[in-house]
Amino acid sequence: MVRPVTALSKLPDVYKRIIVAAGVLTFVIIAGTTSYHEVGAGRWSYFDCFYMTVITLSTVGFGETLPGMAGVHEARLITLALIVAGSGTLLYFISNLTALIVEGDLQGLLRRRRMERTIEHLQNHVIVCGIGTTGRHIVRELSTAGTRFVVVDTNRERIEEMVEHMDGELLYILGDATDDAVMERAGITQCHGIIAALSDDRSNLFVTISARALNKTARIVAKAVEASTERKLYRAGADSVVSPNYIGGMRLANEMIRPKTVEFLDRILQDRDGNQLRIEEIAIPEGSSIFGRTLSQTRIRNTGALVLAVHQPDGTYVYNPKGDMVIVKGSGIVVLADEGALTLLHDALDRNVLTHFAG
Repeated sequence: MVRPVTALSKLPDVYKRIIVAAGVLTFVIIAGTTSYHEVGAGRWSYFDCFYMTVITLSTVGFGETLPGMAGVHEARLITLALIVAGSGTLLYFISNLTALIVEGDLQGLLRRRRMERTIEHLQNHVIVCGIGTTGRHIVRELSTAGTRFVVVDTNRERIEEMVEHMDGELLYILGDATDDAVMERAGITQCHGIIAALSDDRSNLFVTISARALNKTARIVAKAVEASTERKLYRAGADSVVSPNYIGGMRLANEMIRPKTVEFLDRILQDRDGNQLRIEEIAIPEGSSIFGRTLSQTRIRNTGALVLAVHQPDGTYVYNPKGDMVIVKGSGIVVLADEGALTLLHDALDRNVLTHFAG
C-alpha cells in the first residue's frame, strides 16, 4: 500500500518530533484545564485552571493551589496525572526545541525561508531538473556564465554537496521535478528555460510535457539517454534535445583523429591563465539602431568581441561575415569574447549606442 505524501512527511525528523510533542503538550494542557474546571463545578475560572495546569507541568508549583482544592479529591488525582504524563511531554518538547537550536537546524530553517522568498521573486531564470552526473556540470556552467537558476532534485546529499561546492550560493528545491507543485515552487511560470537532466528518459519526457503545459513560452532543453527517445521529447514540447552519449562519442573520436582542433577549442573556451573566452549568441533588441547598418558601421569589434557568425531571421547562419554585411531586423550575432567584452557589448546594446560606441 502506497502511503500518501503529506507536508509533515517531507519535514526533517527534528521538526516532526517538535510538531508531535507540541501537539501532545497542547492536548495535555487543554485536558488539564478542562478537567480542573469540570471537577471544580465552576468555582475556578478557566484562567485559574490553565495557570494551575502550567505550573504543575513545569514542576514549578510556587506552593500555590486552586482555592478550596484540598476539598476536591478529583482535583488532586488530575494533578497527579499531569505530573506523571504531562511533565514528560513538556521535557520532550523542550529537549527537541533545544536540539533544533543547538544542531543548527533553526539557522538552516531561516536560511531556507530566505532562499524560498528569493526564488519566489525570480524572473527569467533557468530551472535545472536533476544534478546527477550531467546536472552538476550544467550548474557549474550556468554559474560561470552568470545565469540565474534554480536546481530541483530529490537527493538531499547531492544538493548539500553542490551547496558546499558553491559556498552556499545555490538556490534549490528539494523535491520531484515531475511534480507540478514542486516546479511551481521553483518558479516555472516566470522562468526563461527548463533543463531536464534527470537520469532516465521517462522522467525527462514527463518533465518536458508538464513544463510545456505550465509555461508555453519557456525554452526546454532535454537530455536523452537513448536515441529512440529524441523524437518523443521533441513531440512532447522540447526545443532542443541533447544526447550525452552521442556528444561523448563524438568527442572521443575527435580526440583521436583531430586532437589539435579539439585542443584549440578547449583553449578558447577555458584559457589556462584564467582569462575565459566564451562563444555566445547575442539577441539584438527590437528597435536597435544597428539594424540596416553594416557590421563595420556597428563597431562591435570596439567592445573586444569577435563576430563569428550572423544568425539570419530565416534560421540560417552566415559564418565569418564580412564587414559590408548588412544586419537586418530579426538577426542575431554569435561572438567570441571574454566576460569583459560581453559586458560591454550587452551594455551598448541595452543603451542602443552601439553604432556610436567609441571603445
